[in-house]
Amino acid sequence: MPEGHTVHRIANEFNELFGGKVLRVDSPQGRFSDSRLVDGQRLLRASAVGKQMFLHFGDDLILRIHLGIYGKWQFHKGSPPVVVGQVRARFTVPGVTAELRGPTVCEVIDSEALATVYQRLGPDPLNPDEQGLEYTRFASRLRKSATSIGLLLMNQAVISGIGNVYRAEILFRARINPHTPGKQLKPRQIKEIWDDAVELLRIGVIQGVMITRDEFLDEDPGKSERNFVYKREGQVCRNCKKKIILEVAAGRKLYWCPGCQR
Repeated sequence: MPEGHTVHRIANEFNELFGGKVLRVDSPQGRFSDSRLVDGQRLLRASAVGKQMFLHFGDDLILRIHLGIYGKWQFHKGSPPVVVGQVRARFTVPGVTAELRGPTVCEVIDSEALATVYQRLGPDPLNPDEQGLEYTRFASRLRKSATSIGLLLMNQAVISGIGNVYRAEILFRARINPHTPGKQLKPRQIKEIWDDAVELLRIGVIQGVMITRDEFLDEDPGKSERNFVYKREGQVCRNCKKKIILEVAAGRKLYWCPGCQR
């Protein structure tokens, strides 16, 4: 499943390619019946919260898209291509076409429904506010919970946009055992988790890949060198030389180092 940085990158691309323009929208697959509601409408802006993207055509005309596990986007320059496969929705302006396949959610909602979605979602590190209210929401939810921090970071109602990779890497960088209950974390640890999420996801938006090793934050060293613990089970920790552990927690793979994350 795409993590938050990917969805924000797509929203940025939509703003660049389609922002302020009248879109032709259709559903070659036929499963997006609401395409007629936004067809011929001007896109005001695209935004993202966590793993969900929103195309704003008006105060009460918003297209909500959640890629889920199987959803993906493809962008094409030039004339609209011949439809291949199951295209749920296609967005076209002269010279550019975006095709959406396999999303979990693709629906038109109004402002009231949008507010309901926002209320369900936790704060997004890629949408920080100057007043620090988003961090305060995040910290409050951790302090009140007996659930492990490893599970809390995967809960989109606690923090939006974090997935398996960032969960593993942020906790390693903070030297926090993923089984530590949220309410047992020290204030400085909670702040470090949030600040690191803000920085690493920002870099992910810029680079287009999830890089978490400080020496490579400005350039991609290649897939095998990007991370500390993710998908490195059984290998020696880059820091303490103990072997990385792989567990299954709530049905998801959890990577961590028993030497560094005590």
